[in-house]
This record gives sequence, C-alpha cells and structure tokens, in this order.
Amino acid sequence: QARLVESGGGLVQAGGSLRLSCAASGGIYGINAITWYRQASGKQRELVAAAMKGRFTISTDISRDNGTKMVYLIMESLKPEDTAVYYCRGVAPTGVVWGQGTLVTVSS
Repeated sequence: QARLVESGGGLVQAGGSLRLSCAASGGIYGINAITWYRQASGKQRELVAAAMKGRFTISTDISRDNGTKMVYLIMESLKPEDTAVYYCRGVAPTGVVWGQGTLVTVSS
C-alpha cells in the first residue's frame, strides 16, 4: 500500500531551523516527484516551493535496507507566518497520496 509519513515538526522560535522528513513506501512514484505542501489555519493548502524564497531546501535519499524513499524539507530562518501543517504529496498507481501532515509552529 502506497504510504507517505511525515515527521520532524514542532515548536521553534522565529529565526530557527527545522528539518522535516517524508518517508515514501509502497509504490510511490519517483522520489523527485514528491512535493511538499503546507496549510495554515483558515487558509488553503499551498505548494511550499512557491513560498521557499531561498529559505527552504529539499534533499532526498533512498534507504539501502528497504528502498524507502526519503524527502527532506530543510527550513531555515523560520518566520511566524511559516506556521502550518506540512504535508508531502506523491503519486502511486492508485492515484495521489497524501501524508497525515506534521505541525510546525513558529513563535515570535
């Protein structure tokens, strides 16, 4: 079964950094096709890449043990407006797959 699991969210002060992880398994296509979205309270879900502006970077890895694809979202210089639930999105033979999300809270 295709699955995405995010982790790494938490509370951080403005200016701090976090690394979010997305573990993809079960037939998710193409590690480079896995994308990050976020949704702040009361707002629509948005593609993180549109808001990155040089503060966020993405890196990828594949586990040699079990082939799990890992996609990391490295966030620096965090701002209170970055507070949101962060999701990763992928595609599998069954269609679009979303993870459960991980909450990032940036305090001022």
